[in-house]
Amino acid sequence: MSEEMLEHETPDVEAEATTEETASANGAKWYVAHTYSGYENKVKNDIEKTIENRKLQDQILEVSVPVQDVVEVSKNGTRKTVSRKLFPGYVLVNMYMNDVTWYIVRNTRGVTGFVGPESKPVPLTEKEMKNLGIRTTEAVKIDVEVGDPIKVVTGAWEGSNGAVKAINQGKQTVTIEVDIFGRATSVEIGFADIQKL
Repeated sequence: MSEEMLEHETPDVEAEATTEETASANGAKWYVAHTYSGYENKVKNDIEKTIENRKLQDQILEVSVPVQDVVEVSKNGTRKTVSRKLFPGYVLVNMYMNDVTWYIVRNTRGVTGFVGPESKPVPLTEKEMKNLGIRTTEAVKIDVEVGDPIKVVTGAWEGSNGAVKAINQGKQTVTIEVDIFGRATSVEIGFADIQKL
C-alpha cells in the first residue's frame, strides 16, 4: 500500500467513538503482528510513539518483542550473554481490537500483517500466552498516585526510592526516576515490586 493511500484512509472520529465502546465490551487480547525481519524493535518503537501521540494508552496497552538471554562462547573461550529475539519477524501487541487499533498496527512501517487466516487478527489463546510467559492473572491493584513516594522491594532496582512520575495500568507499571551514574533516569517498575512509603 502506498504512503499516499495511507494518508487518505485514516478512520474518522465517529468510528473511533463507536469502536471504543465495542472494545471495552470485548476486553484487551494479545495479537501477533508479522514484520519484516530485523524491523521488530523499530515497529515496537513506532507503535509506542503513535500510542503516545494519539493518546491511545487505554486501547493499545503493551507492545512486546520477546527476547531470551543466551550465553555465547567465542572461539577463544570467553563467555558473553546476548539477548536474542524469541520470534524473529513477530511483535506481540496487547490491545482492544477495533478499527482504529487495527489501522495503527497494520499500517506501521515494517508490519506486513496480523497472524491469522487471510491476515484477519486472531488473539492468542490462554495456553499460548502461558507458554510465552504472558501474565493472564487479574490485575494488581495499588494505592499509589502520581507524586507519591515509593520504595522498590524486589527486582533489579530493589532498595531504590523515588516519586511516581507516571502510572500505566495496562502494563501494570509505575515510572520513577533512579540515579544511574549520577544522572536521573526514568525506569518502569511493576506494581508487585513496589511499596508506598
